[in-house]
Amino acid sequence: MTPPVNWQKSSFSGGGDGNACLELAATTTAFHLRESDAPTTHLTTTPTALAALLHGIRAGRVDRHG
Repeated sequence: MTPPVNWQKSSFSGGGDGNACLELAATTTAFHLRESDAPTTHLTTTPTALAALLHGIRAGRVDRHG
């Protein structure tokens, strides 16, 4: 698998240069997510699985606080 190159910082991260933010990169078949303070560790998921997770969160079916 080719690692992602173009990481984008979340707009909810405050816009500063700090390390408390979520970053996202997309490849042709997957989405990659990582935290700025741990850039070598990232989560890889498919567009379908990520869409299902976001739909569940918006519908209140996923506990956001653990």
